[in-house]
Amino acid sequence: MKSATRRAPIRRVRPVDAARMRALRLEMLADAPLAFLETIADAAARPHAEYAARVAYTSRGTSTAQFVADPGGRFVGHAGGTVNPHEPGLTVIYAVYVTPAWRGSGLLAELIDEVAAWSRACGRPELLLEVVVGNDRAYRAYQRLGFTDTNVRVPHPTIPALTELQMRRPA
Repeated sequence: MKSATRRAPIRRVRPVDAARMRALRLEMLADAPLAFLETIADAAARPHAEYAARVAYTSRGTSTAQFVADPGGRFVGHAGGTVNPHEPGLTVIYAVYVTPAWRGSGLLAELIDEVAAWSRACGRPELLLEVVVGNDRAYRAYQRLGFTDTNVRVPHPTIPALTELQMRRPA
């Protein structure tokens, strides 16, 4: 049940979040297998130490960051950002996810806003994300958040039959 009164504070991941990040990652892959760059089997087989190392790396610094929606207990949302080495003023948003029970709650906008604030603080004034062509729900949601279709289409990195479209907006 969606409720405007529920709150899930958004924050950057911390090294102690590895187990909860693993649980969220597996949920993401089960719920939206075409949206992310690995299979649930690969993610489930990855040792906890790899999750812990990734979370520790993205918990600090300006090259990459992960943000989570943390109402206490399980995480209910995620968005990451990373530098684009070919465009120094650009942050690429990745692995955006809101658990089904929280969709429509405004959480997506809050996650993107947190990545945008981090991007600006790092001196990168623009955001880019990619959406699988045909994922109209995500496309419309990003349009509502100010992203515009660049008309650039790129092959999906792991599924050759799919194409992704690029969307941009100011950070």
